[in-house]
Amino acid sequence: MTRNLIFKAIDQTATPAEFDRLQDAIEQDHEVRAEYLRAVRLCESLGEIASGAFSVNSSKTDVPVRFAKQNESTHRSLAGGLKLSRFAIAATMLIAVGVATFWFGQQENSTTNVADKGEQTETIKESQIAGHATLRRSVDLKWTAGGNEYRDGDVLTNGSLQFEEGVAEIDFFCGATLIVEGPAALNIESDWSVEVTSGRLRANVPPAARGFIVRAAGSEIVDLGTEFALEVRAENARVEVIDGEVEIRGGEHNGNHLLTGQRQWLIGTETPESLNGLSTLDELRIRQENAASERFDTWQALSQKLRQDERLVAYFPIAENLAQRFVRNAAGTGDILDGKLVGPVERATGRFGPKSTGLAFGHPGARVRTRIDREFKAFTFACWVRIDSLEHVYNALFMSDGYETGESHWQIRNDGRLMFSVMVDDTQSVQTFSELEQREVETAGLARVYYSEPIWDISKSGQWFHLAAVYDPVGRRVVQYANGMQVGSEEIIDKFYIDTLRIGPAEIGNWGQPFRKTPWFSVRNLNGTIDELAVFDAALTTKEINTLFENGKPLGY
Repeated sequence: MTRNLIFKAIDQTATPAEFDRLQDAIEQDHEVRAEYLRAVRLCESLGEIASGAFSVNSSKTDVPVRFAKQNESTHRSLAGGLKLSRFAIAATMLIAVGVATFWFGQQENSTTNVADKGEQTETIKESQIAGHATLRRSVDLKWTAGGNEYRDGDVLTNGSLQFEEGVAEIDFFCGATLIVEGPAALNIESDWSVEVTSGRLRANVPPAARGFIVRAAGSEIVDLGTEFALEVRAENARVEVIDGEVEIRGGEHNGNHLLTGQRQWLIGTETPESLNGLSTLDELRIRQENAASERFDTWQALSQKLRQDERLVAYFPIAENLAQRFVRNAAGTGDILDGKLVGPVERATGRFGPKSTGLAFGHPGARVRTRIDREFKAFTFACWVRIDSLEHVYNALFMSDGYETGESHWQIRNDGRLMFSVMVDDTQSVQTFSELEQREVETAGLARVYYSEPIWDISKSGQWFHLAAVYDPVGRRVVQYANGMQVGSEEIIDKFYIDTLRIGPAEIGNWGQPFRKTPWFSVRNLNGTIDELAVFDAALTTKEINTLFENGKPLGY
């Protein structure tokens, strides 16, 4: 479309409206600018060749520029470099050849163009996140009311970390690991230091993290390797070396070194209690696995109740599936809707740990196919998904083949926003401005994409999310959710209203046969894992979505 505008501008057939659209596109998109300049240079070259070939006298062949009379300022900005008056006749004679040559060149030299893009001097913005440590895993954490709350896998930045109950394993980026038992209050300062206000912990410091500092009771405990325990209370504080050596800096014990088995009271009076009972890494792992297993059993019982819901059209509780090449539809609609694994779909650990199963879609050919042939009056899609990265512009969750009237697409964009869309009329050809491409594009049909606010960035890589999208024609609204919380809500206006919905052939984690008649397909496979997906012929309420999240959430949420 933009190319047509460029050549219509060059051969002076563009309308004022078309010229304005081209002007806007050139101002907003460097790709359009580059394409415009290539076209201009091509025409100039053809004009010079033709001028020589036909001995055109420029002083006698000036052609009035019709468009300049219509919009002089726009013409100056766009066409100032064209010098049409000097080669207009020649260019007009050769324009058809020029256009063909240009298009041919575009097709033949696509590789070159890609290389050219690589040589551009644009600075690629590198992803950045802030943080000093990760909450690797936890068991039965009860966060202090009003304080920060985290989930397993979260990156921890500067600031307080406070919980009343439970055990947390914290990996600092320097390599040190703390196992902290609640109640506890800490202040994370950097990759290499933490202040402990209260609580009991075990610090494991490998050689790579030697020098890691724990501040407590007016002193600094500098680990010289390998493991020590610390207890901080209001009335006393003590440190005990389990293995290796620590140095105490500051306070009344400044400069003291403690070796394996030695202990020191930093403040307060001694008590006979020992720190030997602190959780070890292995003990925490076993405790966490047992708790996850119990959580899995609880979810299975709740899942049995869910599949009795008459509104449920398709239900794939992948978490409980064994190693077959299909995923069972557990809804009352029966095995005719079973999903078939296609391509390099890999079985992966589910959200409840090794006892449960997920499906990883990390390769372009990976997909699960199903077919749901019926009409719907509303849609609710819900799934549990672990997103490793959003490496494609569009990342599929659940999508109908093609994109035909009444069919839906549920995806995540590379900026972390959920996208839910329904094709309203696939017979229409619609021109619309593409936010992504920053230019006008022609779409195959009238459809509307409903976006959520961003729910994902790279700091959340590897975490599990419960996502849901509700298309409610009766309520005239599309609502989207992440982890039981509403993250998007838009009205369905008359232009995009449709109340007869369909799915047909569809895929989990990819987009099948988007163009129907060609082998080409857009790469939209999800780089992540799905371990439960449900489709309802109903618009579930916020309370019902929140119940799905609460019933299915893994440990650490």
